[in-house]
Amino acid sequence: MNYRILKSEVVFSGKVFNTKVDQIEYTSGNLSVREVAEHPGGAVVVPVTDDGKIIMVTQHRFPVDKVLLELPAGKLGKSENPLHCAVRELEEETGYKSDNVIEIGSIYTTPGYSTEKLWIYLAKNLKPGNHNREEGEFGMEVFKFTLKEIEDKIYNGEIVDGKTICGIYLAKNLI
Repeated sequence: MNYRILKSEVVFSGKVFNTKVDQIEYTSGNLSVREVAEHPGGAVVVPVTDDGKIIMVTQHRFPVDKVLLELPAGKLGKSENPLHCAVRELEEETGYKSDNVIEIGSIYTTPGYSTEKLWIYLAKNLKPGNHNREEGEFGMEVFKFTLKEIEDKIYNGEIVDGKTICGIYLAKNLI
């Protein structure tokens, strides 16, 4: 690293993330400021039915004020294991359970300003269960698509969610 941290301060503590401001000095002597969104991370699930279809959900995303087509996902609870989060979110958002959930990768969503890391899981052997949605998820709809249909939706701009595109890419050869 070519810098040292002179001062680090959490300037905002929120429900979803904290904002930290670091004052740094490069080895050249130049000073700079870094603003970091500290996020606990989350889990993303690529649920695949026995006939090879992928289950997706629609969700209104407040920051962009749009309903997006996404893979099921959620934020980690305090000290929560990402696998447990993935299993919880699968049932909560889709109504399905699985006894066959494996980690297939992880991503940093926006490492330029956030610590958010998402673990991506593939879920097979799906069994119907019950939704257990949070208040902000009540309008969700559940859909099943083939991999080809999803790829077409990515290429034509219907699917624009980064974690979903990454999850599909990681799962593609495992479906």
